Amino acid sequence: MMTLKIDGMTCASCAEHVRQALESVPGVRSAAVSWSKALAEVMVDGGVSHDTLAATVATAGYHARVADVPTQSTGLLDKALGRPGVAGKRSGDDGALRVAVIGSGGAAMAAALKAAENGAQVTLIERGTLGGTCVNVGCVPSKIMIRAAHIAHLRQASPFDAGISAVAPVIDRSRLLAQQQARVDELRHGKYEGILASNPNINVLHGEAHFTGSHALAVTLTAGDELTVSFDRCLIATGATAAVPPIPRLKETPYWTSTEALASDVIPKRLAVIGSSVVALELAQAFARQGSHVTVLARHTLLYQEDPAIGEAITAAFRAEGIEVLTQTQASQVSHAENKFVLTTNHGELRAEQLLVATGRSPNTSSLNLASAGAQLDERGAILIDSGMRTSAPDIYAAGDCTSQPQFVYVAAAAGTRAAINMTGGDARLNLDTMPAVVFTEPQVATVGYSEAQAHQAGIETDSRTLTLDHVPRALVNFDTRGFIKLVAEAGSGRLIGVQAVAPEAGEIIQTAAIAIRAKMTVQELADQLFPYLTMVEGLKLAAQTFSKDVTQLSCCAG
Repeated sequence: MMTLKIDGMTCASCAEHVRQALESVPGVRSAAVSWSKALAEVMVDGGVSHDTLAATVATAGYHARVADVPTQSTGLLDKALGRPGVAGKRSGDDGALRVAVIGSGGAAMAAALKAAENGAQVTLIERGTLGGTCVNVGCVPSKIMIRAAHIAHLRQASPFDAGISAVAPVIDRSRLLAQQQARVDELRHGKYEGILASNPNINVLHGEAHFTGSHALAVTLTAGDELTVSFDRCLIATGATAAVPPIPRLKETPYWTSTEALASDVIPKRLAVIGSSVVALELAQAFARQGSHVTVLARHTLLYQEDPAIGEAITAAFRAEGIEVLTQTQASQVSHAENKFVLTTNHGELRAEQLLVATGRSPNTSSLNLASAGAQLDERGAILIDSGMRTSAPDIYAAGDCTSQPQFVYVAAAAGTRAAINMTGGDARLNLDTMPAVVFTEPQVATVGYSEAQAHQAGIETDSRTLTLDHVPRALVNFDTRGFIKLVAEAGSGRLIGVQAVAPEAGEIIQTAAIAIRAKMTVQELADQLFPYLTMVEGLKLAAQTFSKDVTQLSCCAG
């Protein structure tokens, strides 16, 4: 073991660069680097000198020297690996609960931080890039791309074109991509890498883990070594990856998933999209607004699991923008030749320069050897858990997209926090009855609680009202009245139990609806609230008033 003092590191990214540089040296088995402590502990074979390591660190842009540290302390690497220190003390010997967390996304980070806060010694294991899907290849980059596409769209078409000259924008996708990636890197460093590096109770291992028993993991480090991590409690938060439908010859083609689409510096002339839900529609519209001719192939209708009016409204909005929507359409074969995709469908042949497949995501569980730990999976390979995130195996918990929970990062984070509370002796549950959801198309789609169909399936009689946006003053002054707000109430009591909205910025109004449902408000109580005039959220009040009034006969800001 060689301990080095590293000068010049300013963030977790620096530490990662130093680690990678050190582990590239022949004879270096593994390295643990902390920028907050300015230390690197390097496990080496015989013959590797300090001068060699110092020269490698210098090449990476930093300065290394032999560290002046007490020889009796447990080192970074020993602590991370759960090995005894020189004095014979190992992680856990001080009575701290040993918690292993597999993954580093929303659920994993929330759990690691809460467990450490509650006194546990946490080992977090990540096989890829720290931060998981959301910050790296999901929510953050997609919303940046969607926003850029929104700006591009407004510059060439808006409701005010009669008085403001429209100009077709020139899209420099490579520069937009650089801006997007810079913000992703910034958030990953600030919200994941830096926080992990600065927390003394969380140790990060870079490698892939699988269970070897009920309380042990084998971890194959990125550097090549394999070690055993023993734990008292373990959280599985391995996320999910894009699912690929079994279309003949599809896997032989260079198709995109959302990951490749978001990382592309090219806007294809023609883009075909297989899928009809959130990711497919958000990216379809973003590419169309940046210059692609987009065709969406929907096996049923758009957003078919939602209230039918939602899919109808989004279909109309897409077609008005020139996006081709083919409903009840399936591809029976895909081929690729001469830089063109050819899709054979039940409605004829379709050709495109690029193909995006966005038909859902599959949980990352196949490599974990969960059978040896006794954790059960459902038919999709998702980990079965209860409301406390406990699996069927004692002391093993799971949260996020690798389970059957809704695949939203805020659900994953909430689940991770509650799992950590339960792992450290508490009793927390996750209630998703008032979980809001947003689709970032334009207009946006936002929902919470029951739809009419869901309520009827649950045996609840309903009384519902739909308010079109031509009755909402904010929409009128925006000259954009696409969409609606629908309230679903329990018949008899009038208690609000569900809201569906298709509207510009619908995502900004849905939390108000969620709070109203959580508070068990009636539609009359909602109608009696004060809402600021000329806001979209005032549409909730107006929709509530339709249960007892004709809103067409009210003045603009009638209370």
